[in-house]
Amino acid sequence: MSISLDTIVNLSKRRGFVFPSSEIYGGLRSAYDYGPLGTELLRNVKNEWWRSLVQLRPDVVGMDSAIIQSRRVWVASGHEQVFTDPLVECRNCHQRFRQDKLEDPDQCPSCGLRGQFTEPRQFNLMFRTFMGPVEAEENLVYLRPETAQGIFINYENVRRTCRLKLPFGIAQIGKSFRNEITPGQFVFRTREFEQMEMEFFCRPEESSRWFEYWVDHRRQWYLDLGMTEEHLRIRPHSEDELSHYSAATVDVEYLFPWGWDELEGIANRTDFDLRQHAEHSGVDLRYFDEQTGERFFPHVIEPAAGATRTTFAFLIDAYTEEEVNGETRVVLRLHHRLAPYKLAVLPLSKKPELVEPAAKLADALRHHWMLEFDVTQSIGRRYRRQDEIGTPYCVTFDFDSLEDHAVTVRDRDTMLQDRVSMDRLVDYLRDKLEV
Repeated sequence: MSISLDTIVNLSKRRGFVFPSSEIYGGLRSAYDYGPLGTELLRNVKNEWWRSLVQLRPDVVGMDSAIIQSRRVWVASGHEQVFTDPLVECRNCHQRFRQDKLEDPDQCPSCGLRGQFTEPRQFNLMFRTFMGPVEAEENLVYLRPETAQGIFINYENVRRTCRLKLPFGIAQIGKSFRNEITPGQFVFRTREFEQMEMEFFCRPEESSRWFEYWVDHRRQWYLDLGMTEEHLRIRPHSEDELSHYSAATVDVEYLFPWGWDELEGIANRTDFDLRQHAEHSGVDLRYFDEQTGERFFPHVIEPAAGATRTTFAFLIDAYTEEEVNGETRVVLRLHHRLAPYKLAVLPLSKKPELVEPAAKLADALRHHWMLEFDVTQSIGRRYRRQDEIGTPYCVTFDFDSLEDHAVTVRDRDTMLQDRVSMDRLVDYLRDKLEV
């Protein structure tokens, strides 16, 4: 089904996925805070990425680099010189825009006048700050605009300490910051965001093969977690679109409410980064092959995804409306690995003889899964609420439970119910949730 951006924004705020940041002070443009459900969903997306790229692989390790790094890192990488977007300003309304994102390069989308734009100037996207008590040029540093460079400058440290041989990867999840000229589309493009990046180092002659491998691997990851195949596509970059360091790049794109847009990029960065850092630092970052006696710079394949953007896409893709008994049921059909809460424990009524043992059952199940315990409203309304936040299973403790020591387990997607003995409830749910 096709849904509007407003529908997802309203759901996100109403149910506690995402809130506007600094809202009680009027908000801060393009800044968002993740509520209880959004925090869990985002963490689950990151955990699944880490599980796929690090935990389940013998050839990839993880690291976590600093957000603030030496200014020389960004000089060597080229960010200080070329990490820019073309900025234009309307002379009439004084609004500023990225020239390359304007639908009509001659008409202001704010005031509608034509021919009012200034000549474009290059605007550096990195946030500047200063280390130490004096705001002087020699103390200038940047908040990192990507996590990749933290991997490259630690390449030799990681390779040596982990005794890695080619091919191998180094993965990282962390915050990045870009002073976007025109952020927008809710959490799709923000100035503060999280990235999930991996640099896969290989022999130069093997880089094309590994590039194709990682394009297929990353596409399949989205599909394995339930993303609709028709909403996903691979778009190769044209030659004039390639970054200066790239021999080949593709975007994994998703069909958002406003159209196709990027989820992640997969690039063959060649040996550009290691060569640059070796030249600027004076440290030899070549790989030594003990079998052949060769020294060379490995080539690098980089799958780089936005954690916040990916979470947003999964939220959109899971949203479903369907009619049940003449009423509209909203369901988030999130894969159970991504769902914020895996189950909800619901006593049938507020009477203490049900609430107290149901609460004890919930406490026992918390050792295994994130869950919600809810006693408010009718059982039907509570089911609908759990459907709307994506909870795969509801466990209802009723009056019969006091006698037969069993509970009713309801499936979110089918609404079918099973009566399950409490002494085998964990095994029953594990079979459903841990596959």
